[in-house]
Amino acid sequence: MGGVITTSEPGWIGLFSGLSERQFRKLVGIVRRRGGGAPTGGREWALPLEDRILLVAAYWRTDLTMRQIGPLFGISKSAADRVIDPITPCLALAPVGRRHPAGTVLSVDGTLVPTRDRTVATSSKNYRYSTNHQMVIDANTRLVVAVGRPVAGSRHDSKAYTESGADRVAGNAPVIAGGGCLGTGLLIPHRRPAGGEPTDEQETDNKVHRKARARVEHVFPRMKNWKILRDCRLQGDGVNQAMLGIARLHNLALAG
Repeated sequence: MGGVITTSEPGWIGLFSGLSERQFRKLVGIVRRRGGGAPTGGREWALPLEDRILLVAAYWRTDLTMRQIGPLFGISKSAADRVIDPITPCLALAPVGRRHPAGTVLSVDGTLVPTRDRTVATSSKNYRYSTNHQMVIDANTRLVVAVGRPVAGSRHDSKAYTESGADRVAGNAPVIAGGGCLGTGLLIPHRRPAGGEPTDEQETDNKVHRKARARVEHVFPRMKNWKILRDCRLQGDGVNQAMLGIARLHNLALAG
């Protein structure tokens, strides 16, 4: 039985991946170079590489079960499950070096992802079992530079930043963070002095800081258009791989 969803109809590409046809072809090239299309030595795939990539994107976008998403692509639920495991790591955002172009300013913030795997999640301030994901973006381009490994959702951002490994990408660039990260070495807003008011210069600095930091906060709702980040059923490293893959798609959609 043929599937309903296929890359031969470009309308499905934008709907499920958020990319133009040209951007999607670029993504296919990245996956192919990272070995996602290499022969496995077993039975040939029922779907071409392009459709397998779109299946993973559709899975992240809709958070459907394998029993639901498999027939949409004309394959069984077990075949759909076998597609996701090898393709997902090839979609993950690649780590960046510690050297950044002059003038680069990074911004970091954390977001909670409800996660059913309680070995990596804890009860959090959103009253759900969640993981804390630290995201570092380029404040000028709004591209995601790095996503830290998930830590317990109850962990404060000031500790999660280092525990997740997100701090390793800072290198020579200044990093903007929220006021709660006092004592971390990150750039935070000027605090109100005891019994006084911030100076005009400090207020101006804080205004610039808020505008720059708002950019990372705007990335989160865009990424959570992918429903898997609203209620992640994946186990183990799955939630981290989903975050890295969606960050890759976000960057491609933004930069082309």
